[in-house]
Amino acid sequence: MTSTTDGTVFERLKLPGLDRLIYFAPALFFGYLAALCTALIFTSVFLVKVRNPEAIAGAGIFGLLVTAGLGAVLLRAQLNDLRYVRYTTRADAETNYATVLKIIRGARWTITRSEPAELIDARVSDSLLSRGEWVAVRFRGPEVWIASICDPRIGFSLVARRRCRHYKELVKSAVCVAV
Repeated sequence: MTSTTDGTVFERLKLPGLDRLIYFAPALFFGYLAALCTALIFTSVFLVKVRNPEAIAGAGIFGLLVTAGLGAVLLRAQLNDLRYVRYTTRADAETNYATVLKIIRGARWTITRSEPAELIDARVSDSLLSRGEWVAVRFRGPEVWIASICDPRIGFSLVARRRCRHYKELVKSAVCVAV
């Protein structure tokens, strides 16, 4: 089994319209804060009766740099989470599909969509109240594509990102054993 990391363009997990907006809401919030900082900078130019307009502009510049930097880091992390990780196996799509389906059912994940030898979409939840994470697996001949993201309605969390990595590794290990 090999991971495809040769610089080719990777396909990303497609989210429906509202879920896409909700998923990227934290990054959009940082964009909003950056716009407010920009407005503060431009406003400070016209403040002639205030004591230190330079300090206000400096605070705006600092805020702009921080929010733009944090927003860019968050956006990059979110886009990377949407990217499929591709693994090439020696088995065909039907065998890989059966192996992954068995491991998903054994883990008691909720299968939301399944098409034999093509795709499996599942949701993982820790409790009745938790919506959990999404796991998407695609089968392209001997390749298995895996993506896992935090549920957009829950929000971005480092703990959930760690669990998503674990789910990807679980599917990867199942396909490795089957080979």
